[in-house]
Amino acid sequence: MLCIRLPARHMAAILTAFTLTTATCQPLRAANAPMVKIENFAFTPPILTVKPGTTVIFRNDDDIPHQVVANDSSFRSKALDTSDTYEFTFTKAGDFAYFCGLHPHMQGKVTVAP
Repeated sequence: MLCIRLPARHMAAILTAFTLTTATCQPLRAANAPMVKIENFAFTPPILTVKPGTTVIFRNDDDIPHQVVANDSSFRSKALDTSDTYEFTFTKAGDFAYFCGLHPHMQGKVTVAP
């Protein structure tokens, strides 16, 4: 077994570097990801424009379940209860219309443009 003794300040520097390295490698989604809220039987905003590679969070703020379904079947959430979220990453440019699978009159669109 190999045992290396380092002064405390060297160990602190190594741990700090490790922490900074692992912290910066985590995906940046939760704090800065665009969000579509589901509230009052509507998607807000009804049209969202993002860049390719962007993850969009859909969050149900209503007190009944909703479901996010793409018109072209490219994405589909499970039934989302109150406060549930669904994330989808839009990788290619285009217009992605969607609706609520439980209440089809609810409609929205994500536009993906460079």
